[in-house]
Amino acid sequence: MSAAVAIASCGTSGPSTTSSSKGLTMWALNDQTILKESVDAYNKKHPDGKITLRLFANDDYKQKLRVAFGANQAPDIFFSWGGGALNDYVKAGKVDALSASQVGTDRFTPSVMQSATFDGKVYGVPANGLAPVVLYYNKKVLADAGVQPPKTYDDLLAAVKKLKAKNVIPMSLAANSKWPTLMYTEYLLDRTGGSGVFSKIAGGDASAWKDASVTKANQYLQMLSEAGAFGSNASSVNYDQGASTALVYTGKAAMEVMGTWEYANFVKAAPDFAKNDLGFTTFPTVPDGKGDPAGIVGNPSNFLSLNAASKHKSEALDYLKDYVLDDSQVDAYLAAGSVPPVNGLESKLAATTSADKKWLRFVYDLVQKSPSFQLSWDQALPSDQSDALLTNVDKSFLREIEPAQFGENMSKAAQ
Repeated sequence: MSAAVAIASCGTSGPSTTSSSKGLTMWALNDQTILKESVDAYNKKHPDGKITLRLFANDDYKQKLRVAFGANQAPDIFFSWGGGALNDYVKAGKVDALSASQVGTDRFTPSVMQSATFDGKVYGVPANGLAPVVLYYNKKVLADAGVQPPKTYDDLLAAVKKLKAKNVIPMSLAANSKWPTLMYTEYLLDRTGGSGVFSKIAGGDASAWKDASVTKANQYLQMLSEAGAFGSNASSVNYDQGASTALVYTGKAAMEVMGTWEYANFVKAAPDFAKNDLGFTTFPTVPDGKGDPAGIVGNPSNFLSLNAASKHKSEALDYLKDYVLDDSQVDAYLAAGSVPPVNGLESKLAATTSADKKWLRFVYDLVQKSPSFQLSWDQALPSDQSDALLTNVDKSFLREIEPAQFGENMSKAAQ
């Protein structure tokens, strides 16, 4: 937060929002189309006090939000990933706690709410579907190369060799955005050392970055990179441009590790591919790994939080309680192939006749059966460590540092 204040004091500022005398302001990401529908529904019933919604690209959003809060010009309601980044704002007194009576927090999946709960108080309402990271694959491309969806790391390395021989990029990766590469590091550590290693790190134990399993996870990442798993152009691919998604559905790449939101992107961009040739499975296991193969990483959900400086708190609470993930929103997410973190969905899932039924059941079961759901590291850690994390993940991917150096660098950044 101090960095944001410093930036603001140098003359950088966003739109004046909390000073608005009429209507709510809200910021979110530009791919949140169903969330936007909840705003439209609210505005229809509140024509004299509408929500003004601004949407941002993923890579720009965090910085814009920090600057806006530092300049006291943040929106009434803001979108976040929960975890350490949200807690930074909480500790700075920028976010109001939310009670069950105010916004109905007890209707949401308890494990998901942990990412927005600090010192026993809730600071966010889930705003979209469950978002574990999974392995997508093009069925036709794998079949043409004589490859089965990889269940183990050795399977993955063998698949890389066969796919390269077919002039196919084995793993589509938007490495230019850095956070997609982080997904590999997260899963490789979870599989290698178990969820407890990162739990120690997230709990403030900087020495845990030097755990042998952190080094091993980076060795596995570098082995994939050196084997050519990501092709020769990954560092120029940006996720927000949709290029990594397109590589898979056009058959130029075979697989992609990405969050569940990618399913909707496939359906929208290439419906025939999504219907006939899109496959999905869990991330592979690693040799002698201590982690549970059912463990998952990603975003339990994204959250909407209330700016403590808002002049429209009553209206904001009304929106959060009655319009976010209400029955119509739940149905809309299920219809779009996304499972919202709402209690008691079994009957809805059983009754659905959607073409997405197999996908919905896969995601629901993945979360229900998982012993751990690790929040993405760049969200779980304090925001002042995020830049160092993504920088070192990228350096490890590019093999610019030795595997052990990753943990050494992050341990220093965490002190």
